[in-house]
Amino acid sequence: MKKSQPLIPATVTLPEITVKAVVLSVVLAAVLASANAYLGLFAGMTVSASIPAAVASMAILRLFRDSNILENNLVQTAASSGEALAAGVIFTIPALLLVGYWSEFDYWQTVLIAAVGGILGVLFTIPLRRALIVTARLRFPEGVATAEVLKIGAVEPKAAGSRESARNSRSLFSAALLGGLVKFGESGLRLWSESLEGAAQIGRTVFYAGLNLSPALLAVGFIIGLQTAAVVWLGGSIGWVILMPAYGLVHGLPPDRTGLAAAISIWSGQIRYVGIGAMLTGGLWTLTKLREPVWKSLQMLRARAETSENTSDLPRTEQDAPFLWIVVPFGLSLLPMAWIYSTVVNSLPLGLLMTIVMALAAFLFSSVAAYMAGMVGSSSNPVSGVTIATIMIAALLLVLFMGAGHPAGPAAALVIGAVVCCAAAMGGDNLQDLKTGHLVGATPWKQQVMQVVGVLTGALVLVPVLSLLQAKYGIGEPTGSHPHPLSAPQATLMANLTRSVFGTGLPWPLVGLGAVIGVLIILADRRQELRGRAMRFPVFAVALGIYLPLKLSATIFLGGAIAAWATKRTSEGHEPPQRGLLFAAGLITGEALMGIMLAVPIALAALWPGMNADPFTMFAVPPYGGWPGLAMMTVVGFALYRIGAGHGRTTPTFSIVSAPQDKS
Repeated sequence: MKKSQPLIPATVTLPEITVKAVVLSVVLAAVLASANAYLGLFAGMTVSASIPAAVASMAILRLFRDSNILENNLVQTAASSGEALAAGVIFTIPALLLVGYWSEFDYWQTVLIAAVGGILGVLFTIPLRRALIVTARLRFPEGVATAEVLKIGAVEPKAAGSRESARNSRSLFSAALLGGLVKFGESGLRLWSESLEGAAQIGRTVFYAGLNLSPALLAVGFIIGLQTAAVVWLGGSIGWVILMPAYGLVHGLPPDRTGLAAAISIWSGQIRYVGIGAMLTGGLWTLTKLREPVWKSLQMLRARAETSENTSDLPRTEQDAPFLWIVVPFGLSLLPMAWIYSTVVNSLPLGLLMTIVMALAAFLFSSVAAYMAGMVGSSSNPVSGVTIATIMIAALLLVLFMGAGHPAGPAAALVIGAVVCCAAAMGGDNLQDLKTGHLVGATPWKQQVMQVVGVLTGALVLVPVLSLLQAKYGIGEPTGSHPHPLSAPQATLMANLTRSVFGTGLPWPLVGLGAVIGVLIILADRRQELRGRAMRFPVFAVALGIYLPLKLSATIFLGGAIAAWATKRTSEGHEPPQRGLLFAAGLITGEALMGIMLAVPIALAALWPGMNADPFTMFAVPPYGGWPGLAMMTVVGFALYRIGAGHGRTTPTFSIVSAPQDKS
């Protein structure tokens, strides 16, 4: 196979790490990390930031005469690092609240956990760049797609490129404005409720139907497409349409609960544990599939070590960060983690053991994530699976040293898992970005520096974002003040796992039922794979649907249906075009940022007790329920369809999804 040449040859040197690129990188990394934190806690899945960041960067840096494609590449590299770190953080850190270790997010401990995990993910994948991208030449589909977007902005005639860039930018920013306004109307002014839902009691049981009125969920469905959205909805139907009425028939309704309250009580107290069982099965299945990638990753690392070269003798486009840049930060990063672990368990020897376990697991799973991203894309990045495995192994080891009833046990296992989760989330994302750089002619070590910039930015901003979201909406567990919290399915799963190992226990019959369902889903998926069918049943997507409220998966399904209808209007008829995906990404970003900003008055009211915590609220109870919101969702859906139909499209399609198969 003929080796492709980078757009910018190694003999040409352009400015890359410039002041404007660094400033824009920090801003976009903070914004997109915050948006993905909200989305991950809300819907249990995240979307890739590389292409929206590349489009935003091209639109902004085009205002400067001397901007170039390599600057744009570094901006998207840092921004996507912040987004990837957000996934690692929100999948695990909130669990420390749910197990009762924290009553609120500890700023500096969270920053250290996130920063160390993210930096380890960067460091461990530096030796893999040449092995996976240059030697093995793996696909890295998202990295290739991002490179194509950057090339379009760089190589088209100036007038045509400017017009196309302007249209893409308008799609992204107008959608962000629309998503923010809808969120402000619902959560700020409270003109309508967050959902339309109801339940009918029939005999001993209850039947439920609902629809969440969130543009972000509609956009998620549009991005992941009808097939994956349908699988998530299938999981929701299993949990809410089949299992919940069946549970009511067998056990009756909860005491003093009827209608909607009874349905929600059965789901939150019983059915969601079926989803946990299915997720556990998915995690174990992921590990069985990782044997070959683990072995190949280790082989490539060994080969890279045996053929190490002086980087100064290499072409500019092959210069990775020097060996000392890997070893010294690695050693320094272990010190704060040893301190945190020793503090959690109140034992220095045990803290050191935890540090060693964390480092080994982070190295192994970040390498595996990098290899998997190259083979089949970031949509199969096994973050949830490897985090489950890490937490279970760590918990069992800690039980041997601490005893099953130790109160600090769940938190200790979670802190190990949190670092590994951040490292694994970064592993696949890093190599996608480095693949993009390889295709456009970037300098690898400069990209690796900007990956660290993105990690540090995300680590610093995510804690205030999480604190604001907890204060405004609640996270994980319903309470009197937050009856409809952000679901945080992965964090809740991790919390339940550690509590079960250390003696609190789970409703194992329901978890076992979920495990059986998970096995059946895996068998059905394997059957589809052997038959060569396009329709697949990823177990994590089904398990996520069982765990999430049905109203969320129903809206995601509608978004997928809109994507399918829009695709039929495109000339190729196989994938929604660029501006439709950018419009969807803008809806997510706008709603997420508005949701965070609406939480700011609550934080200010805590500092100044006389201040109104809800200054924008017009109605204590929305006067017309969810019907105005349904009208707004119709408008948003129609706009998404029209833009997604791709009239006059001149640029190729691409994917910006981090689909929920294994990354969720």
